Amino acid sequence: MGCFDEAKSMNFSLYGQWMGIISIILLIALGIVGLPGHVVFSIVGWVIAFLLVLVEVPLCMKMCPTSPKLDSFLAYFENCYFRAAMYLVFAVVMFLSNLLNGATPLIAAAVALLIAAICYCKFAH
Repeated sequence: MGCFDEAKSMNFSLYGQWMGIISIILLIALGIVGLPGHVVFSIVGWVIAFLLVLVEVPLCMKMCPTSPKLDSFLAYFENCYFRAAMYLVFAVVMFLSNLLNGATPLIAAAVALLIAAICYCKFAH
């Protein structure tokens, strides 16, 4: 199955994963861009990106030594509802950063996180 066939498949879990990866890239890149003016929320964005890497990139779980406690915590996010809730909470945090600090570049990451939450929620139905 090619990329275009997968895009046409209406598999919202796949869309959610891709939006998650795009969110990771945006959180890291826009965190660097916004660092001089918005230190706290740039660091929060990097922490969110790190957590998303652990959840979305299964290869990282194989390479990184983790404790059984962390593994059991991350196992909750195999369920699409929990992933949707996690993305929604992260999106709200990033939207709050924009409300508190004015318009920042992190709004793009917040929108990507929100779209990922919607995709995972849509897949769960």
